[in-house]
Parts: sequence; structure tokens; C-alpha cells
Amino acid sequence: MSVTMPEGTAIALRLTDSSGMIQPVAVPVPELADSQAPGYEKPFTTVNIYARLQGYEQEEFEEVQVFADTVTDQHIPMVPLAELPEAWDRTIIYSTPPQNL
Repeated sequence: MSVTMPEGTAIALRLTDSSGMIQPVAVPVPELADSQAPGYEKPFTTVNIYARLQGYEQEEFEEVQVFADTVTDQHIPMVPLAELPEAWDRTIIYSTPPQNL
């Protein structure tokens, strides 16, 4: 699993444990107080998450919103290619629209 900024800068690369879980990834986010200031557009950082595992469908989550002082969990369903043999090179992309804050 990898986490990048939208422009492609890598933040983290993680391998899952036997339960499919990873260690938390620290993401640079705006200070909570700064998001309260006039003219500040958004109180979160967006990241892209990529999950790859041989024999499984590739998954991408675009523009996942990460807020200060908040743990963001992202469940990634990994579909075995045996269930979709024609999709061996297909990537599923999920896009997260910005919140109306």
C-alpha cells in the first residue's frame, strides 16, 4: 500500500501484517487553528492511496481527506482475480469529493 500527495509526492509505503492491517501513516495537515482563519480554503489535506497485491484487483482511492487531530481509516476491499479473471489489469479508482465545510 502506498500513500502519495495528489501531485505524486510519496508519503509512505507500507506492507500489511497477516491481518491485512498497516501501521498508521503520518500525513502533513494544516494546523486546526489555521483552518479557522478567514481566507483559508480547506481544513484538510488530500492524499491518494494505492493498494496492490499479486492475484488481486488493483485499488486506488483519490483525494482522501485527512484532518488535523483525526485518525482517518480507509477500508480497501481486495477482490481476488479468480473471481474476475478478465480483469487482470483493471484498476478500480474511487474519488472522494471535497466536503462542503
